[in-house]
Amino acid sequence: MGRKKALVVGALGVIGRRLIQLLEETGGWDIVGVSRRVPDFPSKASYISVDMLDRADAEAKLAHLTDVTHVFYTAFQVRPTWAEHDAPNLAMLVNAVELVAAVSPVLEHVQLMEGNKIYGSHLGPFKTPAREDDPPHMLPNFYHTQESWLRQAQDGQRWTWSALRPQTVCGFAVGNPMNITTCIAVYATISKELGLPLRFPGKPGAYEAVYQVTDSALLARSMVWAATAGSAQNEVFNITNGDFFRWKNVWPRFAEYFEMALGDVQTIPLTEFMADKAPLWGRIVEREGLMHTPYADIAAWPFADYVFGTDWDVMTDTLKIRMAGFHDYVRSEEMFVELFDEFRARKAIP
Repeated sequence: MGRKKALVVGALGVIGRRLIQLLEETGGWDIVGVSRRVPDFPSKASYISVDMLDRADAEAKLAHLTDVTHVFYTAFQVRPTWAEHDAPNLAMLVNAVELVAAVSPVLEHVQLMEGNKIYGSHLGPFKTPAREDDPPHMLPNFYHTQESWLRQAQDGQRWTWSALRPQTVCGFAVGNPMNITTCIAVYATISKELGLPLRFPGKPGAYEAVYQVTDSALLARSMVWAATAGSAQNEVFNITNGDFFRWKNVWPRFAEYFEMALGDVQTIPLTEFMADKAPLWGRIVEREGLMHTPYADIAAWPFADYVFGTDWDVMTDTLKIRMAGFHDYVRSEEMFVELFDEFRARKAIP
């Protein structure tokens, strides 16, 4: 089999970054990353700075990609309300797929990154474990909009598609604050600096509820599998670490890791209580010789409030992807500790 060429849209996020690293490690891939920023890590990939919402800009900068075989779409643009997510996120996908398909006759596969919010996991209790053939929540939902468009766009084409639905992706990325692992590490570090125990800042019900996460390295492996395995073509798959946990059972391990006393649940809005901590974090960075990242880009506290406020079970059925041939798994508690170790090694936390 000849070399393949991947276009990774959203190349510097938690998901895209880890995928590019895996493709480089695997070999046999030429890689082009699309992002709005320049990479902050060594990479053999080439990078294009493109505003994917600007059709003309995208057309001009993607026109030379006549040999792309695989498009991995991981981009996401945040909007103030759920309904407002639809238009920009669909437009970026349409621009990426239409423009590449028009110039690259060797396009084989387009992979779309979705998420469990398609089931309404962000709204409140939903049917668990959620299966891929469950209906979406009351629309609009941009994942559903994107997938519906992609299904129609692929009809009659020689290329195929796949979609993956992870839950709360965890990994290392700089300047991408919507990462619960980073939020935990920074919250713990600041709490320790203030002489506080490690309290769970979310709702009591969230401390007790069943939850699941997806390791970015595991997700990257599933992406390559889904983009190349015959059993995954034109299919949708849930993907997580494969296990479930309750925060109350992993929080003591976090306290132990950061050498802190374990506190009780004390519900506080992190968005509010962490808003004034930039000077304190700056002092920690200087004292410990940490990497200089703007405090606003360290952790997304509204995202942490959302995760720690989810006081209902979040469970998806991952049997379909296993039955189709992808069998990797990760123990979530061990994943968190390994990621904390990586944050320390990279001087992101003390």
